[in-house]
Amino acid sequence: MRLCVFRHGIAIDRMDPACPEDPERMLTPRGIEKTRLAARGLAWLGVEAEAIYSSPYRRARETAELACEALPLAPIEIRETDTLLPFADPDDFLKLLARDNPDSALCTGHRPHLDNLVSAALDMGFTFCTLKKAGAALIEWVPQSGGELLWLHPPRTLRRLGGESS
Repeated sequence: MRLCVFRHGIAIDRMDPACPEDPERMLTPRGIEKTRLAARGLAWLGVEAEAIYSSPYRRARETAELACEALPLAPIEIRETDTLLPFADPDDFLKLLARDNPDSALCTGHRPHLDNLVSAALDMGFTFCTLKKAGAALIEWVPQSGGELLWLHPPRTLRRLGGESS
């Protein structure tokens, strides 16, 4: 199966007096714009998703919604799962993914979890990448066999592919 790992976009700063509790931190207007362009970059790269998973935190859910708008998908429900929370065990998400067994999936979440998830899906044994906000990785993953990294793109590249002018 192909798994696209997409980190949430720019959210309201924790130090902002208007910042709500962490689970309710939302994307900023700038974060929405940049994430929308990055999601369009995913579409340009041909990302498909038969299933979409999101951390239950608001900023990750908003990122998943922007991906749904940008990607050519059949109507699809975003499935919120605690297995994508910031400090969850990445193997728990991989078990969920193996159980559901879609041909293609996209997940949205947070650091450090998504960095660890990419490494776990590749059976690396150590974390080797850092996804920036609205950055993404595409993995060809076979449950119980591991995966192959097809690409890893920073948000700037995705936004340019999505139509951002320089």
